[in-house]
This record gives sequence, structure tokens and C-alpha cells, in this order.
Amino acid sequence: MSRKDRRQSYKELREKYPEFCYHSFKYQWINKKLEIEFEFHLGDSYQFYPKHSIQLPASMPIPSIPKDELDLLVFHLGMVELVSYWKAACAPRVIIKPFQLSEKQITWWKKLYFEGLGEFFYLNMLEVAIEDFMHIHCEDAPLLPSSPTPILNEQVLVPIGGGKDSVVSLELLKDLKKPLIPFVVNPRGATIESIENAGFKLEDALFTKRSIHPQLLALNAEGFLNGHTPFSAMLAFLSLLVARLSNSRYITLSNESSANESTVSGTNINHQYSKSYEFEEDFRNYYQQYLSKDIEYFSFLRPLSELQIACVFSGLKKHHLSFKSCNVGSKENIWCGYCPKCLFTYVLLSPFIPQKELHQIFGKALLNDDSLKPILNELRGKTDTKPFECVGTVEEVELSLAHALKEYQSESLMNDLSINTQPENLKKALKEWNAIHFLPKEFETLLQEKIKSCGN
Repeated sequence: MSRKDRRQSYKELREKYPEFCYHSFKYQWINKKLEIEFEFHLGDSYQFYPKHSIQLPASMPIPSIPKDELDLLVFHLGMVELVSYWKAACAPRVIIKPFQLSEKQITWWKKLYFEGLGEFFYLNMLEVAIEDFMHIHCEDAPLLPSSPTPILNEQVLVPIGGGKDSVVSLELLKDLKKPLIPFVVNPRGATIESIENAGFKLEDALFTKRSIHPQLLALNAEGFLNGHTPFSAMLAFLSLLVARLSNSRYITLSNESSANESTVSGTNINHQYSKSYEFEEDFRNYYQQYLSKDIEYFSFLRPLSELQIACVFSGLKKHHLSFKSCNVGSKENIWCGYCPKCLFTYVLLSPFIPQKELHQIFGKALLNDDSLKPILNELRGKTDTKPFECVGTVEEVELSLAHALKEYQSESLMNDLSINTQPENLKKALKEWNAIHFLPKEFETLLQEKIKSCGN
């Protein structure tokens, strides 16, 4: 579809469906499972009923949480879940019925929608302004309940995605001397194996299931607008709810400093916006003012780069054949071997894992596949955009390739590769420390101790 056609489709959908409504939410406990359902309306034509199901471990009692507090947390989960459904037609007027939001809160949510959908607007070739792309209205809704002050335990909730980053967090945090609870959304092979290989019992982990309503998938098939949404923002609000259900004080994400780099050169468009420090800071300010002053949400790996995480991960050999972060192959629990995420991970690990072992992990020599050259150019910053994937910085790719030139020189993509950095610069990069983070002191001290050996 051409730029003109996409703009026309955007304009027509907004005219045909001028209102999107967050109608209601409901929840109930069924045994030790909290079942949540939201109701959204796109005008009078379509209704959506997305669901979340949160399964508590057998050993964990059902918490005694006041209804107002649970309402507050579930409502906000609905506010971020709404993003995926609103984008189908980008209705200019959004009606919020369950609760009122202040003007300050509305401004916060508009920023999340605008920045979190930056990739969506860019790839759909839509020129939008934050002032008027949507207007949120909730004047007739009841007031929000006040923020509670619960008594929380010194437990650490560790979201597990199945990739190297969350594996590193889970393994390093075991030495913190605090109880850890692995937390998974929509479990799959790699997430299950990450937990088991780290020495945890599955019955002690906390699993949730998120279900997309089929009506949205049907609209996508019909040609309604579609594209990337800020999944990590949804995870942030979901993790707050899960932390409260488990009475956990700490939520430790595994987002690194590399996530701050924009995807489109010269812009703020970032595929990883909701993994960035900017979002983390905004989110902390929001939830501490309106939801909970006592929960600590932070990215444990924020002081590190993707390179440093890869260095630590290279020593966790029991995870090498089980971790997966390929979105294309996620349902089959494989590395597809043809996507930007596969190639980036391969390149990033190449300075730290011998060639033979790396080939065993990925099932092939990725740098010997000439069809991947356009992707390699994107990763190296030779094009206007990096891949729209969770990948590291251009500098990290160049440093990895410079170090890998000798051992991987037989692979065709390394032939005549011109790299403007020296292998010794990798050691310097592995000693860097990003001081802009929110780690509590004991977490910071632990991480600093654990990465001392990197680069030696």
C-alpha cells in the first residue's frame, strides 16, 4: 500500500469510527487463578474482550487485597491493553468509563501512546502530532481510588522472556539472598527451560496468560491498521499487579542501556521505547504517584550494555542450548536463522563463544549466509534504520565483528569487511558502567561485583 493509500485509509477509518470506548473491566478468583476481562468498543460496530489469567503458585495464598486497590491495578492494566485495540482505527476520541483521569494523567497516557506507537506510525507512513492524534475523555466516570500503602515482603519478581538477558538477571540475582519468583507471560519452551536450568521449580514460578480477542485479528485481516505496540509497557503494568498479588517489593526487569538507542536515525522512533530509560523513569513517576509508593520497579541490567550481558551469558553454559529470543521461531521454540534478532544475537555472542559452539546453538553459520547481508548492513548502521527488533547498538555490532574477524574469517559475510574500530576497544567497552539507573544499592553492588571479570 502506498503512502497516499495508507494516509487515506487512516483518514477514512478515523472518520468512520470517531470514538473508541474503554467500557469496563471485571475479574474473579477461580481457585488460585485471577481471571480478568476487559470490554472495549470501537464505535457501535465492534466489541473486544481481551483477557488476562494470573495463576498463583500452589504454595502462595490468595492475597487479601481491598477491592479498591485491586480495581485500581486492573483498571490500569486495561488502559495499556487498550493500545493494541485503539490502533486498529486510531479513533480521535477515546472515552474512559471505569474511572476519571486527571489532566496530568491524560498527558502521561498520550505520551505513552504517541511514543510507544512511534514505529507503528512510521511504518504506516502516518504523520501525526501528539497534540491532536487522540483526545481522552472521562468526565462522567467515577473518581479513582486512592493509592494504598500495603505491607510487602522482600521478594523479587523476575520477568523471564526466554532470552539471554532475563537468564543473566535470574542467575545473578540468586546471590542476592532474597526470595526470587520467576514470572512468565504466555509460557513457552525457552521460558520454561530458563527457569528449570536456573534451578527453580516450575510450581514456585508465577505464570500468566494474555489472550488477544479474535475480533482484533479479524480486523487486521480485513485491512484495518496494524503494527507494533509497546509490549513492555503492558508488562510493566501487569508486573505491578502480579507484584501486589504476590506481595513482592521488587520487580527486576532486564532492559539494558543499549535499548535507549533510536531505531530510525535522527529521530526518537525506537522499537524498544517501552524498554528505554525514558519510559522506565516516566513509569516509576506515574505508579509511585497513583498506584503504589512501596513497589520498586527497575531494570536490573540498565547499567550494562548488550555486549556486557553477552559476556556474562557466555559463562552460563547450561543455558546455551535452551535460550531463544527469535520472534519468528518463538512458537516452535527455535532460532529461525534468517531474521535480524537471530543474526544480531549470533554476532553479539561471537567474541565470547567459540565458533563451533555458536554453530551448534543456532544450527548454522549465520555469517556464511549471503542472504543476511542486507540485515547485517542495517545492524551496522549502513542504512537509515536499524531492524525493527530488540537489537543492540551499531557500535556493539561493530565491536563484535572486529573481534570476530579472525576466528570467523572463513564465513562469507566477513570477507572484505571494513570495520572502523579495533578489537582492543571491546575490552574497554566491557568495563563501562552506565550510572543512570534506578537500582537500589544492594542490587547495584551485586551487579558491579558480578561483571568484574568481563573483559579480563
